[in-house]
Amino acid sequence: MRVRQTNFAPARPHMLPTTKHSLKKLETLLGELGYTVRYEKGNFTSGYCLVEQRRVAIVNRFYDTEGRINVLYDILGQYRATDLPPELSPASLKLYRRVRKFVGIPAAATAEEE
Repeated sequence: MRVRQTNFAPARPHMLPTTKHSLKKLETLLGELGYTVRYEKGNFTSGYCLVEQRRVAIVNRFYDTEGRINVLYDILGQYRATDLPPELSPASLKLYRRVRKFVGIPAAATAEEE
């Protein structure tokens, strides 16, 4: 008997499936954290460019959905704050708590959830 494997489940429990809906959720979360996500042409070695003073994330527009999600994970992993902004929507707060360990956000940035 042959077992057929599917790719419906994410590789790790903290990761989101690589769908456009998940990409939109991450874009919304980053927006609520103060980032502006733009997709443009560029020769970015890492696939993205951060303009630190303005919190603008410029992502290579030629990346597929999975590549864009991975880049947004990388950017989210660089987020540091002493506490979460109070304006996070319930859906974004839930997503933030779900992916924070996966992307490496320290516990100090999630003090409100305890």
